[in-house]
Amino acid sequence: MFKKFIGNSRAKSPWIMHFDCGSCNGCDIEVLACLTPLYDVERFGVVNVGNPKHADVLLVTGTVNHRNAKVLRNIYDQMPDPKGVIAIGACGLSGGVFRECYNVLGGVDKVIPVDVYVPGCPAKPEAIIDGVVAALAKFEGLKG
Repeated sequence: MFKKFIGNSRAKSPWIMHFDCGSCNGCDIEVLACLTPLYDVERFGVVNVGNPKHADVLLVTGTVNHRNAKVLRNIYDQMPDPKGVIAIGACGLSGGVFRECYNVLGGVDKVIPVDVYVPGCPAKPEAIIDGVVAALAKFEGLKG
């Protein structure tokens, strides 16, 4: 009974955490645009949190390199299960224009498992919101 209640709450009001692996800030601005009055995802219960222990969904932008891979893995490990991971932008998907650089490992999926990929350079806020909704499918199984 309690597990069903928690699953329902997480699907209806996801708490997201944004982590920038080192992007140009284009995707970061679009992620924050989702919180502005134009898109206002908070009216749907989406809350941006700063602590991974409180987050249900992790939004990751930018290229993963040797220096931030461990930090990304630590953030992922601190999140409670089940958790959703969304890679945002060309850099988050594959490394983008920086994929051939000596210090770039590639996309987010080289370090942690990714549930949803949101392409674009930068990704549009509408696509990011759709990505969060797609990631919530992971919590649907907890309802029943």
